[in-house]
Amino acid sequence: MDVIRLHAYGPAANLRLETLPDPVPGPGEVRVAVRAAGVHFIETLLRQGRAVGPHPAPALPAVFGSEVAGVVEAVGEGVPAGLAGRRVVTGAASSGGYASRAVAPAGSLTELPGHVDDGVAVAMVTTGATTFGLLELAPVGPGDVVLAMAAAGGVGSLLVQYARRAGATVVGAAGGPAKAARAAELGAGLAVDYREAGWDKRVREAAGEVTVVFDGVGGELGRAAYGLLGRGGRHVVFGSAAGEWFFPDAGEAAAREVAVLDGIGHLLGRDGGTADLRARALEAAAEGWLTPLVQAFPLAAAAAAHAALESRDTMGKVVLVP
Repeated sequence: MDVIRLHAYGPAANLRLETLPDPVPGPGEVRVAVRAAGVHFIETLLRQGRAVGPHPAPALPAVFGSEVAGVVEAVGEGVPAGLAGRRVVTGAASSGGYASRAVAPAGSLTELPGHVDDGVAVAMVTTGATTFGLLELAPVGPGDVVLAMAAAGGVGSLLVQYARRAGATVVGAAGGPAKAARAAELGAGLAVDYREAGWDKRVREAAGEVTVVFDGVGGELGRAAYGLLGRGGRHVVFGSAAGEWFFPDAGEAAAREVAVLDGIGHLLGRDGGTADLRARALEAAAEGWLTPLVQAFPLAAAAAAHAALESRDTMGKVVLVP
């Protein structure tokens, strides 16, 4: 099979296409012929040998990726033979998803309706589930003014769509005019480029006080977004695309009656895991009322995909296609 492996920590160019024997599914496992595999920003940090939260630097050689969609082509002991030939998606590929074949626990599979695209399925199985988890933590509806940071990203683009459907006033902030325009197309009533000086002032003048911030960016941009919240607002932290997390000072937030909510902590500590969130996300995609942005790269171009993520030149969910 074709596989992307990392033999040394460092730049994206260290990701190399190799040929390895097909993995063999063990008891309770299946082998999936991969049609799309998900790529996460966190993997660009792990590739450099950095530990990220609960994720340690990987042992080398490493194959990244846990999200794959494709067709079951072989089953291990104890797995019903009828699974073979089914189109499925999983977020638990144990052999690594950056490959043309991957092994995963049979219990982790979700069968896909015929009309759901493989890339869409990969986008929703984790990124979509994350979105629903954040909205569970900070529900939105009519009367809310929602600021979605990184609004053309995987989670941000889904938050924009959901918040608009829920009746909220939606502000989408993204890096660059093309991304801001995409946020507007997705339903943001106001879309701004946060690379421009004074973007936060523009939001304040046009939208008034923000009631909910979804911050997947962090750094000074996260700080500026926090400054737009009115009394009693909610600041949901779920990412650090700017290179550092931003959590507001607890005393200051309390004085402003702002609730600071840890989105990733909520997802990791959620009773019962996130299987129900994955199901809801995939159902929303199947029904067509949430449409993830998907940017595909050939499997052989995994290094280019990582480089594009690091330079913030992507929109939506990045997937690799063998």
